[in-house]
Amino acid sequence: MKRPNDTFYEESAAYLRGRIAERFDSMPVLAVILGSGLGDYVDSDAMTEKLVIPYKEIPGFPVSTVSYQKGELIVGRIGDHTVLFFNGRFHYYEGWEMWQTAYPVAVCYMLGVRRMIITNAAGGINPDRVAPGDLVCVTDHIKLCADSPVRGENSARLGERFFDMQSVYDAAYIEMAKACAQRIGFALKEGVYCYMSGPQFETPAEIRMLKLLGGDLVGMSTVAEVIEAAHCGIRVLCISCVTNLAAGVTGLPMTEKEVLETSASIKDRFEQLLDGVIEGILSESADR
Repeated sequence: MKRPNDTFYEESAAYLRGRIAERFDSMPVLAVILGSGLGDYVDSDAMTEKLVIPYKEIPGFPVSTVSYQKGELIVGRIGDHTVLFFNGRFHYYEGWEMWQTAYPVAVCYMLGVRRMIITNAAGGINPDRVAPGDLVCVTDHIKLCADSPVRGENSARLGERFFDMQSVYDAAYIEMAKACAQRIGFALKEGVYCYMSGPQFETPAEIRMLKLLGGDLVGMSTVAEVIEAAHCGIRVLCISCVTNLAAGVTGLPMTEKEVLETSASIKDRFEQLLDGVIEGILSESADR
């Protein structure tokens, strides 16, 4: 299925616009994509009002098939602002086209969102720089998969045919997040995220290659969403939770269980950081 024109995205946005207007007095200014094992944030006390919309109710939306991802859009009130939380994402390995994995980003743009926080669980490639339990700001990425979420007919409404990728990971947001982490009491690291299509974990030879290329983290999500955000002109902060060391680093087998257990172990620190960066981004949006 080829990438659709912007009418397709607008149908999803129109439905959400109507649902949001029924409960909230403003449209969202920020969207947050919650990665594997990080979805419990929507149950925190950060939101004073909450609307839950299953993905299956949104016209044109893909549906999450990963068992532990709920597949829900949470519309919440934080302070005076409306914020979107995507609890569950779409992966290429599930059988979706690359453009479908980034579908929510284009819909957010249609709703007027120009700021986004993307989170993920990732493996650590370079143990000299990152370790399990670390939270890491992504500063750049490496994508060896040939497909692109914006391959196909371009929508001028969403963005230009050819666009720059040098500053998609917003430097000001990274500094904001690092300062927030310091106030909480830990160091937020920086690193390069490598995208691999999955669902199989990487081989030791692949991890050695990615390390030689300058990679620090590896995962099966995020990059398509970031590319769509760059296409639309959405500012992005990306935070990875390092859940394990990648294949060949320790010689131990790779398991999904390890990913989820490590994500759960840093839940409190992650939520504190997310609280702080959301507050900072929303304060900035109120000033502009």
